[in-house]
Amino acid sequence: MEGHVAHWEHYSHGADIGVRGIGPTVESAFEQAALALTAAITDLDLINPLRPRRVLVNEPDLELRLVKWLNAVVFEMAVEHMLFSRFSVRFDGDELQAELWGEPLDRLRHTPTVEVKGATVTDLKVGSRPDGACVAQCIVDV
Repeated sequence: MEGHVAHWEHYSHGADIGVRGIGPTVESAFEQAALALTAAITDLDLINPLRPRRVLVNEPDLELRLVKWLNAVVFEMAVEHMLFSRFSVRFDGDELQAELWGEPLDRLRHTPTVEVKGATVTDLKVGSRPDGACVAQCIVDV
C-alpha cells in the first residue's frame, strides 16, 4: 500500500454530508475521515492545532469503531466546542487511541458553515479499494 497519499473527501447524501477518509493504513483513513468531518464545519486552515486532547475508543468491530471514533470527535466539537485540524490515530487490539490537536471554537474566526449533530451509521464502510488504499466513510447528520 505504499505510495497512497492520505486524503479526505465529501460526498452528497441528501441533506446530510458524507465523509470519506482514504489512506495507506486504516488508522490513516480514520484520521482523514475526522479531517473531512472538521472541514465540513469550517476551514481547516483557520484552526490552530495547539491544544491536544486524547480520545480512547474500545470496540472490536472495525466499522463500529469508526462510528464511535467520529462520535467522539463530534462530542468534542459539539459539546466541548473544540475544532481540530490534526489527528493521530493508533490501534492497539480493539482499542483506538487518538490525539486531537485544535483550539476552542471562535465564531469570529471560524465561521461554522453547519452545526454537526452526530455521526450516523448510514453508508458506513471500512475497507480497501481495488488499488489497496484503505477507506473509512459514513454519513454525518448536520
